[in-house]
Amino acid sequence: MSQAEQFLQEALNAFDFGGQVVGAVRFGSGHINDTFCVHTQPGEDPCRRFILQRISANAFHHPDQVMANIAGVTSYLKKEIAAAGGDPERETLSLHTARDGSFFHTDVEGGAWRVYPFVENTMCLQCADTPQRFATSARAFGKFQRMLKDYPADTLYETIPRFHDTEDRLVKLKAAVAADVMGRVQSVQPEPAFVAAREADCSVALQALREGKLPLRVTHNDTKLNNVLLDRSTGEALCVIDLDTVMPGLSVNDFGDSIRFGANHCVEDETDLSKVSFDLNFFDAYTQGFLEGAQGALTEAELDYLPWGARLMTLECGIRFLTDYLEGDHYFHIQRPGQNLDRCRTQFKLVADMERCWDEMKAVVDQYRT
Repeated sequence: MSQAEQFLQEALNAFDFGGQVVGAVRFGSGHINDTFCVHTQPGEDPCRRFILQRISANAFHHPDQVMANIAGVTSYLKKEIAAAGGDPERETLSLHTARDGSFFHTDVEGGAWRVYPFVENTMCLQCADTPQRFATSARAFGKFQRMLKDYPADTLYETIPRFHDTEDRLVKLKAAVAADVMGRVQSVQPEPAFVAAREADCSVALQALREGKLPLRVTHNDTKLNNVLLDRSTGEALCVIDLDTVMPGLSVNDFGDSIRFGANHCVEDETDLSKVSFDLNFFDAYTQGFLEGAQGALTEAELDYLPWGARLMTLECGIRFLTDYLEGDHYFHIQRPGQNLDRCRTQFKLVADMERCWDEMKAVVDQYRT
């Protein structure tokens, strides 16, 4: 029995679900937090559902800061959505407070639990099978940027320090190469060399931030397709979820992480690199959707740097996989030897593809920037 199951009943008792709890079962496919769907029967009314999560202590060392960020951002979003004539209860997450009035409950082992009301009649997709599906998620993340454009990003906690600090990721890779604790460096010479040839790239976005060209924004930092709820009836994007990594950052990184994840049709650990390719059509669809959702909220400089966001987030992810491989695979879970190296190679192949398509990527942004 996992720790989450051991303290599940304690967590259930800490919240008032407005009716008898008739079940709580594991839910979803996430790999970070422990997630349960709670079923309740409030008298004669229909059954209600809630999402109950135990926040990963390994990923988030300060759950109070995570929850403070989520509380602030969702409260702000509700006001923005209501002002625009939307439905705040469906178009953003809602925190269900514990019996003591707090946004989360801490169990006897120090684990933090939180509850969201279930957003009914929704679905999420694990991959985009068409450019149109990809554009749907793009509009959601673009809208997320627009609605939060006036939120003071510097008031948010940095829940994972230096998360998208590509310069710091480079420093850590160099340290892993120098230490070579697993004796693997000799067999992976092309990969560190690939990064070394692009060392200057690692500073492009951060230098633009330091120079004031790119503004600090409220960013999601995990902009995968499956972090958008779609309305089952219409298929349209409804609600951005998984707000644990909401913190100060760069809008171009949110854009870029979506491209890294979605504008490619192979699995992340594909061993046959001939199957790995950057899909410019999907990039086109996502760019159009993202800018439609943002509705002019981005600056001209941010638009200029959108292709860099895609290229840098992909390079950074490859650096992280390579670093973990050299250090002994202690961060990313693996199911077989060499899996993190294969993950690294797919990312670097995508980077190389983007470099070849660079002029076309910039032309796509120029096409939709107005």
